Amino acid sequence: MTTTVEKVDVTVSTPVPSPQVDPAALLPEREPFQVLGTAKAADIDDELLRTLYRDVVRGRRYNLQATALAKQGRLAVYPSTTGQEACEVAAARALSPQDWLFPTYRDTLAAIVRGVDPVEALAVMRGDWHHGYDPYAHRVAPLTTPLATQLPHAVGLARAARLKGEDTVALAMVGDGGTSEGDFYEAVNFAAVMRAPVVFLVQNNRFAISVPLAKQSAALALADKAVGFGLPGRLVDGNDVVAVHQVLAEAVERARHGDGPTLVEAMTYRIDPHTNSDDDSRYRDPSEVDRWRGHDPVLVLERSLRDMGVLDDADVEAAARSADDFAADLRERHDHPPSPDPMTLFSHVFANKTPQLSEQEAMVRAELQAQAEGDGQL
Repeated sequence: MTTTVEKVDVTVSTPVPSPQVDPAALLPEREPFQVLGTAKAADIDDELLRTLYRDVVRGRRYNLQATALAKQGRLAVYPSTTGQEACEVAAARALSPQDWLFPTYRDTLAAIVRGVDPVEALAVMRGDWHHGYDPYAHRVAPLTTPLATQLPHAVGLARAARLKGEDTVALAMVGDGGTSEGDFYEAVNFAAVMRAPVVFLVQNNRFAISVPLAKQSAALALADKAVGFGLPGRLVDGNDVVAVHQVLAEAVERARHGDGPTLVEAMTYRIDPHTNSDDDSRYRDPSEVDRWRGHDPVLVLERSLRDMGVLDDADVEAAARSADDFAADLRERHDHPPSPDPMTLFSHVFANKTPQLSEQEAMVRAELQAQAEGDGQL
């Protein structure tokens, strides 16, 4: 018996969506935006220029001191931002007091410029409990090592603040390697759809540990990815602190006024190894590092400000002395860090302790008590 099956047309006409805006308006500059060495520099307030200079000088001294502490075994590890000080300083200075900074593990300098105590900022590198400081005191999220996980958190906070009617912007920092993580795409897409008041700052320092950018992405620029999400991208010279500050400040105000997020890519370079335990000679040519030393963000700013008559020898010497005092204070106080109570390991894990956690807590308490009884001290 032959059964005849009636043919049904299942062709579905899928409309092609029209872009809400002209994509060209979202694409970044083909060349990184610069201010120093251009006519635009004359429009910048002199006091802001001096502040940025003092910040980058202190930032360089901080990086040198923290690296020395790591080499001496007084820090377990330190991921330096030598060469990236302009991005770190500009990110913190572009924010208002009510805004939030979401740093990566490398961005201790940005946290310090934002007001976090340097000893507390280095707590996680020292192996102390949690991350060492109160995030709410300075509105700086924890410095943690998972890649890009802070980005969805930044979007969630910013979205919640907007729903509550708060005048808050979140600036989220990430490295070029972090843009290869799914969290990056989820966060940027979420922010774009919700028009959340977020600024994403990608510090493109050319290497995700040992992996060069060319092996991470075939995009002409990471900022070009913004157009795919429907938000503007900006490309900026990451070693020009004035340019980075201007671009970020504009993006922060754009977000504050309800115009949505911006993706900023700062082209910079990590002069030091990934961390003090990394051997960067295995994956990059020293001549490349030397070339980037010629575009050092501290020297570029100093030369420009001297040419503009904003900076003189006395200003340079005063900034250096202040930076040395800062480093000396860090050394002194780092030698006497607070001694955490081992029992606090169990204090901030669950709102209601699980039976397993309570069992572990009792075991550690018993061990500490036995030790105290044996040698007379905890």
